Amino acid sequence: MDLQLTLLVLLAAFMHAVWNTFVKSSRDRLTELTLINVVSGLIAACALPWVGVPDPASWGYILASIIIHTAYYIFLVLAYRVGDLSHVYPLARGVSPLIVALFSGIVAGEVLNGPQLAAVVLISASIASLALIGRWQQREHLKPVLLALGTGCTIAGYTLVDGTGVRLSGNALAYIAWLFALDYLPLLTITLVLRRGAIGRTLRGQWRTGVLGGMLALSAYGLVIWALSLGAMAPIAALRETSVIIAALIGALFLGEPFGRRRVLAAAGVAIGVIMLRATAS
Repeated sequence: MDLQLTLLVLLAAFMHAVWNTFVKSSRDRLTELTLINVVSGLIAACALPWVGVPDPASWGYILASIIIHTAYYIFLVLAYRVGDLSHVYPLARGVSPLIVALFSGIVAGEVLNGPQLAAVVLISASIASLALIGRWQQREHLKPVLLALGTGCTIAGYTLVDGTGVRLSGNALAYIAWLFALDYLPLLTITLVLRRGAIGRTLRGQWRTGVLGGMLALSAYGLVIWALSLGAMAPIAALRETSVIIAALIGALFLGEPFGRRRVLAAAGVAIGVIMLRATAS
């Protein structure tokens, strides 16, 4: 990855952290998440007449990505229901780059060298360390841990699928637009069934964050998919998950949350990992 690509993925991580802060602050996370996805989808749909259609070889990957994304949303909401966000989110985001590193060699023939693998492991371990508080080992916290790991597997799954699909599409912008234009439909259907009475209240009270969050979500993951068309999947996945550290900084600066020594150490580990990735770039 060159410097420009690295900076763009880090920008995507920042935007991802911002819109996830909107979801975190919402009283109804499922409805807020759905609103953000609907806005992303409608914006992407407006671009369809101008971006063309991706190659037929990529349509199976678009469908698979939509299915995996829907599973991701379900896992995430269930994990938040039984566990704390500060516990679930870092663990889910921390394990996904390791899974991508493990399977990208099989899926795309990408084999990391020693320093690259060490950098990915350091970034992932630093992020996941935010969740490793003493209580996570207690028996009653087994369920949120398992759900967080399931969430991490779905994140890795759609990363691998989209990384492969966008390379087969022949047109990254078309792949991104069609994916977003269709991706929100299953989640919207689920939310209409489960939260029909709450949608109106969320729209009245949080439509501004929903619109801004939708724009940020489209830009953030769109940049990541574009980066996946150009660079190795595992380093990009690791850089993207630095959003966890950025979200912690946002929480400390704007939400009055403590940052603490653990987050300082995690941030330092992530920074060292990013520097290692840049040093090993060819």
